[in-house]
Amino acid sequence: MGIIDDLKMEYRIGGIVQKLIYWNVGLFAIPMVVFSILALFGVQVPFLRWDMPFTVDWLSLSSDPVNLLWKPWSLITYAFLHAGFMHILFNMLMLVFAGRLFLTFFTQKQLFGVYLLSAIFAGLVYILSYNTLPMLAGSGVSKMVGASAAIMAILIATAVYSPQYEVRLLLIGTVKLWHIAIVFVLLDLIYASVENSGGHLAHLAGSLFGFLYVKMLQNGTDLTKGVSAALDFFTNLFKPGKKTPFREVHRNPTPNQRATAKPQKDITQKQIDDILDKISKSGYDSLTKEEKEFLFKVGK
Repeated sequence: MGIIDDLKMEYRIGGIVQKLIYWNVGLFAIPMVVFSILALFGVQVPFLRWDMPFTVDWLSLSSDPVNLLWKPWSLITYAFLHAGFMHILFNMLMLVFAGRLFLTFFTQKQLFGVYLLSAIFAGLVYILSYNTLPMLAGSGVSKMVGASAAIMAILIATAVYSPQYEVRLLLIGTVKLWHIAIVFVLLDLIYASVENSGGHLAHLAGSLFGFLYVKMLQNGTDLTKGVSAALDFFTNLFKPGKKTPFREVHRNPTPNQRATAKPQKDITQKQIDDILDKISKSGYDSLTKEEKEFLFKVGK
């Protein structure tokens, strides 16, 4: 249980990049382990593959737009799934790299918003490409999984915002961020006509979204505001309400003092009035010693 507790703690205190990694790795590893165990006991799930759990029909993005009618969630869920170990390993390494650069200039909520919105945008471009481009239109129905498009959006957004930012790469040395961004974009452009055309077009769509996001942000429009507001709403919705602390009640002695002081004040004033009446009728010399002392004290 120590490892599980450590993972829970790391998840709670970690930032959005770490949480995204947990979600991606969890959705890749946990179903694979479960279905592998089921396979050992001869239990077969006909619509699932052991190496890509949940991705074939339910959560992957299909190039057939009709599929969106019965699984609209796939525009988001595909961006949290991967087809193999090397696929998820490379994407998570890129997410750490691009995510840390992005958070140098932007917030955690903005990163999450860019991740989700770019995934939706890239998914729509993917479907549109398979139904309009001659190169893909005749290739039949295809399915897509992977966080690559969303990660490209995060990387390109950072490069557009701060193109001269310097990054030190192992075995290469210090390069500017825009150099890294242009290499990835050119690779996607080259391979779009060679292999995995739909995937590379989705990467380019993610890059385009990252570019547009920063340009619109610089003009005063933050596209991720809606995502941040929705995130705050659901966070507050499921957050346990704060318990009202017990309040210690103290009796205020002031009212009692005032209640006591008021009669005392009335008595004093009456004594003064009586003495003044006596003075007006008989003169000051008619006062007794006690009355003179009282009047003297009150006068002070």
